[in-house]
Amino acid sequence: MELGVGWIIRNLDVVIAVGLGLTIGLLDVFGEVVSDDVSSGATLLVLGALAVGSMTERLRRRSDIQEVSADTRRALEDLAMVRSLSGNEVGEALSKAREQTNRWYFKGGTGTYLRAVTLPRCVEAATRQRTQLSIKIDIINPGSEKTCSDYARFRQTFAMQRNVDAADAWTATRTRKESYATVLAACWYRQRLDTLEISVHLSSGVPTLRFDLSESCLVITQDDPNRVNLLVARDQPLYDYYVTELHQSREQAERLDLHALPPLSDEPTVDEVRAVFDHLRLPLPAVFTDGDVGEIIEKALHADDPYRR
Repeated sequence: MELGVGWIIRNLDVVIAVGLGLTIGLLDVFGEVVSDDVSSGATLLVLGALAVGSMTERLRRRSDIQEVSADTRRALEDLAMVRSLSGNEVGEALSKAREQTNRWYFKGGTGTYLRAVTLPRCVEAATRQRTQLSIKIDIINPGSEKTCSDYARFRQTFAMQRNVDAADAWTATRTRKESYATVLAACWYRQRLDTLEISVHLSSGVPTLRFDLSESCLVITQDDPNRVNLLVARDQPLYDYYVTELHQSREQAERLDLHALPPLSDEPTVDEVRAVFDHLRLPLPAVFTDGDVGEIIEKALHADDPYRR
């Protein structure tokens, strides 16, 4: 019944025209006296009403089409907020993400790009602007030989597909050095910026994706350059989902205590670095020579941007 009344209201012009036509027709059929002028006028009135109804319907349809088009446009705009990245677009997206942000959350393997670019650039901006900076880092535990071996095997799988030189091969030893270097970089930068709040969390799992989250967006990257990378805007639900996901991941990892660290020089010495890792209860392997420690220092403070290769 409600649908019938609603239909009548929406199509009142058509109902009036049909009703008027039926009235004139019934009067003729049952012998009522209807002059030709009245009949002709009524016919014109009916035709006019139907014409008005037709135009009204067209306007309704146009309005509906415009509304659907607007909805479609909004949906496409929302979809554009989650887009794929490839090649140089990844570095550009990360660069833009660093603009006007005072927080950065990272989860990944060993954090090469983090210590090569993200940490120094974010610290530089915070120092220049005299603002607070919060950085949370979640990487694999360099103290776990099994985790480092598993991660190296995972990285080497993709490296073999790309015919990477043996010198750049991922091994358990290289993985451990890379991860130790990220820990050292975090300690070094913490001692140079009082407004830097930085935490390091060590995971026993092997990540297959890297997550870089700033105040404006989330960038998800992979070790295989042939696969899709993603950019998620701040106003998308997926962004909030991963804020929670990254928090939970850190809660399940081992957090290092970076307070009261032994001092590190601008160019740390081997002894200083060993003292820092001992303080963190994350001692370097006994087989690591001074040359190995020197390599960790180089990776921590002078790493190459992997996206420039």
